[in-house]
Amino acid sequence: MHALFLALVLAGASLPSPPLSGDSAPVFKRSIPLAGVKGRIDHLALDPQSERLFVAALENGSLEVIDLKKGERVKRVTGLKEPQGVAFVPATRQIVVACGGDGTVVAYDATTLEEKHRSVVGEDADNVRQNSDARFLAVGHGSGAIALLDAASLKPIGDIKFNGHPESFQLESGSSRIFINVPGGFVGGGGAIVVADLKTQQTVAKWPLKEAGRNFPMALDTAHKRLYVGCRRSAKLLVIDTELGTVLASPDCVGDADEVFVDEKTGHVLVVGGDGAVDVFETKDQIGYSKSASIKTASGARTGLLSAETHSLYVAVPKRPGQDAEIREYSLPD
Repeated sequence: MHALFLALVLAGASLPSPPLSGDSAPVFKRSIPLAGVKGRIDHLALDPQSERLFVAALENGSLEVIDLKKGERVKRVTGLKEPQGVAFVPATRQIVVACGGDGTVVAYDATTLEEKHRSVVGEDADNVRQNSDARFLAVGHGSGAIALLDAASLKPIGDIKFNGHPESFQLESGSSRIFINVPGGFVGGGGAIVVADLKTQQTVAKWPLKEAGRNFPMALDTAHKRLYVGCRRSAKLLVIDTELGTVLASPDCVGDADEVFVDEKTGHVLVVGGDGAVDVFETKDQIGYSKSASIKTASGARTGLLSAETHSLYVAVPKRPGQDAEIREYSLPD
């Protein structure tokens, strides 16, 4: 063993660093099995009143419904074509699912799961967001569009056009701005952040990303005017000033990232990546950022949900050789 260590040192090789952990790290609480769910799992939503977690099982063509009080899956909606985005609308008590396979957006009663409304927005319907007063929903789709739908009826009320398929996007509370992750579709094939105005339904700015590309997940801290963007090439977390559009920091993060969250209670930024980890970043000044924890999860576990109501992080683990599909719940630090 000593000879091997000496050989590595003499060869200039570096030994692997131990995983980071500490007071900022989420703590594993429990596993909730998803028996019979195969393939990739996409986004999640929570009804905090009933404590039901909704899971878009993309390749399984289903919406899985978990009762958090019981700690088990209790219902399932089948026959969906690549469910991707999912959002709970408190005002109507409906769960809304966007399906990439047929471009439909479907609203279900969150309790009975009875279908209430259906709309077709276009191919590859993806992420779903709602504005702060839940009057309308925004749905990313196609080769460059955000569809605006009435939250109660799903009737179309607008469409924002740009170049490149939208991935995660965020609506800024207190303004009409929307920030959109577009990994491609620009000259040279690079990624960018598109900024649009919801009132005029026009793009107002484009911020090309030079530090990294393949920008998929995004989180917004409106209070501190910070946009957090997870990139896959190379694997970095970009911290962007929302007033200037400039990148303030670009620390390395877990690979294959598909979710970024801001814990409003602690200010920590969490990146969930399919390379099998959740990275936690801290800052003292919203300019410099350091990784304070890296929690091992599972291969392909790149989607999840951070809930302020339950003070938990939920991570979706897909079925793969040697691992079954499940939802892992982690308690967040105080």
